[in-house]
Amino acid sequence: MSDNEALDVEDYAQAGSGASLTFPIQCSALRKNGFVVIKGFPCKIVDMSTSKTGKHGHAKVNITAIDIFTGKKYEEICPSTHNIDVPNVSRKEYTVMDVQDGYLSLLDAGGEVKEDLALPEDDIGKEITQMLKEGKEPLVSVISALGKEGVVSVKVSNN
Repeated sequence: MSDNEALDVEDYAQAGSGASLTFPIQCSALRKNGFVVIKGFPCKIVDMSTSKTGKHGHAKVNITAIDIFTGKKYEEICPSTHNIDVPNVSRKEYTVMDVQDGYLSLLDAGGEVKEDLALPEDDIGKEITQMLKEGKEPLVSVISALGKEGVVSVKVSNN
C-alpha cells in the first residue's frame, strides 16, 4: 500500500452512537406538547394553528413553542407540506449526592456517577440545595436535547 492509499484511523473515529440530534418531520404532522427545533433551540409546542391555503399557496402552520431549557417563547410559521426538524429528546432520573463548586454530583440507577451538570440558578436549584441541607435525597429529572442537558424537575426520593 502506498502512502497515498494509507488511511488514518482518526479520520473515521466517531463520537457517540452516531444518532442524529434531530430528525425531519412534516409540519402538518406536528402536535401540541410535541417537540420542535425553532431558530436552533429545542422547544416544546404549546400552541398550533393551521391557516387555509391562499389563492396561490400552501396551508401554513403557526407554531408557538417554549425553549425546554430557558423557557423563552418562540414562534414559527411554516408551510404544512415542508419539513421541520424535531430534536431527539431524552429524559433521565438521577439521585443528587452532593453539590460541589456549583456542579451537581449525580448517581443514575445503574450506579454511574455524573458530575458535569451545573446546579440550576432558579427555584429548582434552591430546592435541591434546601433538600440536601435537610438531609433528604433529591431525585432530579434531567432532559437532554441538541447536545445540551438541564435539570427540569426535582422531587424527594422514596428510598
